[in-house]
Amino acid sequence: MQAVPIATTPRIAVANLRRSIYLGSFLGVASIVVLGLLGHVLMGVFVCIGLALGAGNTWLVQRSVVSYANSEAVNKKIRFTRSVLGRLAIITLVALGCALLIRPDGLGVFAGLAVFQMLMLGASAVTTYRQLKR
Repeated sequence: MQAVPIATTPRIAVANLRRSIYLGSFLGVASIVVLGLLGHVLMGVFVCIGLALGAGNTWLVQRSVVSYANSEAVNKKIRFTRSVLGRLAIITLVALGCALLIRPDGLGVFAGLAVFQMLMLGASAVTTYRQLKR
């Protein structure tokens, strides 16, 4: 009987997330400075919150995928789907709450989420391009 290898998060995915977090942190600080000069420091803070929510979601997705791959449960697909949808629902509620309760600065959460997704997409595209180039 062969031992089944335990799946872990690929190093490339971890490196992409790390690079995106570094760049997102820089952009978050820059947004606070720039928006502060325009009189909307709070919007810059909400951009940082959106960036953090995006990073946290990506990290949790990576953990969920590894857990899904290692699980031998019969209903693992349903559990994985529920965790993804639950996480997205919580992030959406937080973003909507900020946007509705603290107008207009709360809209920065959506900007932060969108920017982080673009950072992750860009990091993945660069990594894929480098691998295809080899």
